[in-house]
Amino acid sequence: MVDVVSSEGPAAGVVLAGGRSSRMGTAKAALEWHGSTLLYRTTALLARTLDGPVVVVAAPGQDLPALPAGVAVTEDPVEGRGPLQGIAAGLTAVAERASQAFVCSTDMPFLHPAFVRCVLGGLTPAADVALPFARGFRQPLAAVYRTSLAGPAAELVADGMLKPGMLFARCTVTSLDDARLLSDPDVARFDPDLDSVVNVNEPADYAAARGRKPAEVVVECFGALASDGRRGPRPVAAATLAAAADAVGLTLDRHVVAALNGDQITRDPLLPLVAGDTVAFLSADAGG
Repeated sequence: MVDVVSSEGPAAGVVLAGGRSSRMGTAKAALEWHGSTLLYRTTALLARTLDGPVVVVAAPGQDLPALPAGVAVTEDPVEGRGPLQGIAAGLTAVAERASQAFVCSTDMPFLHPAFVRCVLGGLTPAADVALPFARGFRQPLAAVYRTSLAGPAAELVADGMLKPGMLFARCTVTSLDDARLLSDPDVARFDPDLDSVVNVNEPADYAAARGRKPAEVVVECFGALASDGRRGPRPVAAATLAAAADAVGLTLDRHVVAALNGDQITRDPLLPLVAGDTVAFLSADAGG
């Protein structure tokens, strides 16, 4: 049994990108996603949601696509030993700065902040892991782990026990079924089918996911940007901040800044947007 953490503290994000992608036939981390990549989308989504560091776990020597500012990279010590090794490496990388971490794979294009927050909220004081059992399957790569599990997970890997279930058998797990997840009003509203746990393992999966219409967000322009053609809030389908700007005839540059959901100020054109987001575009002042 792992010691219970007395204070929750900040929550980190860990994204596993070192899988072999044998069924996909190409590295999933670099797959295009609405002008970005799957890895950029997943890491940026966690960065905008969590208050702790976000770390990518890569295979030794793996080439990665561009990452959002502030996202770090750590490597698996040995290639090809599976997700538990990646979990151990990721938890080790963030353990000094966070008491808990949301761990996921790189290929979850519909991951929603509401789902992430719900799973974080499911980590009870007496539990070491909050583990969704969603859409009929246990979801170890859409779960929250105490970072104190880094050592026990690494020990299991060293002993050749490479499946996450080996770790779960040695700690306290809170299971979150569909009903528990959907009892969260934001999850029920913005992710009613629990698409957050959908991943893309084969080319057909990727093609189907990429073919979906982007989520609807609300866009509004203020100040000098609020010309007659842009006045008032309007719903648009946009997967990124750049797409939202384009939908109202704007180009993101040093003269334009965006406020996401009333608080996060950004100019990142690849910032992922999700259902329920509100984007306000403003003219940047001289110090912006």
